[in-house]
Amino acid sequence: MTEQQRFVQQLWLDYVHQHPDIGALRLWPVDAPVECFTLVTVSQSPWSLASLLPDLEQHGYRPLYRYALPDRGLLACLFAGREEGPRLNIVELQTTRLSRQPRDTLLKLVATGNAERTPLLGANRPWSMPDWDSYQQLHRAHPLAGWLAVMGPRVHHVAFDCRRLDRSLVELDQALQQHGLHAGQNEDLALPLSAMVEHRFYPTCSRRLAFALGDEHRVQLGGLLLLEKQASAGQQRTADVMLPPHSRCEIT
Repeated sequence: MTEQQRFVQQLWLDYVHQHPDIGALRLWPVDAPVECFTLVTVSQSPWSLASLLPDLEQHGYRPLYRYALPDRGLLACLFAGREEGPRLNIVELQTTRLSRQPRDTLLKLVATGNAERTPLLGANRPWSMPDWDSYQQLHRAHPLAGWLAVMGPRVHHVAFDCRRLDRSLVELDQALQQHGLHAGQNEDLALPLSAMVEHRFYPTCSRRLAFALGDEHRVQLGGLLLLEKQASAGQQRTADVMLPPHSRCEIT
């Protein structure tokens, strides 16, 4: 197994551990190819996009396209592997775009993190668990700020390309509904998607988490994305045309 394959396997195992309802699905073969992993991280080192580049290159991934979404307070970078395999879409929350109180709350939380004790992406939250009030404050300020507070930098959702599953988006949507998964709103997505790609995003079942003071609350932690590329998108891979082309910027 190559370094890239091991890394992808770790991302998938962490994802299905957090989302057992997706791991239990048998609507496509268990070895069906994932089109893209979308991971969310924060703009503070060592978890920022720039800081993660050497680690990602070591795992066989290089930056392909970069996107700026200032209205959402986000940067994103699409990574391609040296070998055939899933794309990685890494979304960075810009803490400078948060208002003062939630920004201070998030920065204080991130400051408790220990990068040496945990992998930079996935497996464990590297900082302390917030209390419930702090989580709610962060979630109101930006849904991904709340998500990062309780999850840490890791996979938010995976995307499958319907064509590579040999099923139509309509067929898979009906099958998922029969299994209790229903498409959410566009606001549930970490990022807006391109008009060249039809899509459905399915928020996964919420999980009960224990917060800093010992109280437990149910929190929605990500989901599953189905993609179907329109014919006008040409021969490019579905993940490569997934994000709005007007938001693409130069990689320096």
